[in-house]
Amino acid sequence: MKTIDIYRQFFAADCVFSEVQRKAALVTLTAESDCGMIRYTASASFFPHTDEEDFAVSYDAAVTKELYYGKGRRSKKRDSEYLEVIRETIDAASEGIGGRVFWDKPLREAQIG
Repeated sequence: MKTIDIYRQFFAADCVFSEVQRKAALVTLTAESDCGMIRYTASASFFPHTDEEDFAVSYDAAVTKELYYGKGRRSKKRDSEYLEVIRETIDAASEGIGGRVFWDKPLREAQIG
């Protein structure tokens, strides 16, 4: 199986999970392909971010939403479609754990792959 992070970016965030304050989130859009099948997922992982150098992502306060799974292959058109809805997808998925991503406060430049 081939896995590619199409988009990856750190943002300021707010979430209390397992009694730990989380102040940042890593947001990703990932494509996995194998044997003519493709899966797109959006995910966010909230982590403490105790100082400007702390990017130790924890995986206990995380949400994942499958956007598509079926026959096909990765395409720039699909990448663009799912990238356009990643914010609303992550916002909806994060509600379940009380998380909030501050989209207007990126902590690092986006990595597009």
